[in-house]
Amino acid sequence: MKLTQQRNWNCDDPRKRQHWAEATTEALRVLEGKWKIVIICQLFAAKGPIRFSSLEKQIDGINQKMLIQQLKQLEKDRIVLRTVYPQVPPKVEYELSGMGYALGPSMQALIEWAEMRRTLID
Repeated sequence: MKLTQQRNWNCDDPRKRQHWAEATTEALRVLEGKWKIVIICQLFAAKGPIRFSSLEKQIDGINQKMLIQQLKQLEKDRIVLRTVYPQVPPKVEYELSGMGYALGPSMQALIEWAEMRRTLID
């Protein structure tokens, strides 16, 4: 499966356009919520595994319960990998999965779009 594809948006096939809409809706569902994009950005910046406590410190305004919940959802959706080390006290690290890293070009495009939109509105 090719992760980046050029699209012919002048598609006459309504089923294909519906498929695109459904795929986009599914992708946005995986990323929806106040904290998921923030978490993903922090994991991109970490460039490798990061401990839970470090991640929590880097995200202003998030509480531990919400961070755990969002990380569990991202792990379930295969965006984040969780590694537990059997030691006392427990050591847990998080990092982006291959699927998470594949979000890079899309995240970059969204950032550029958001900055362009912000410039036009201001």
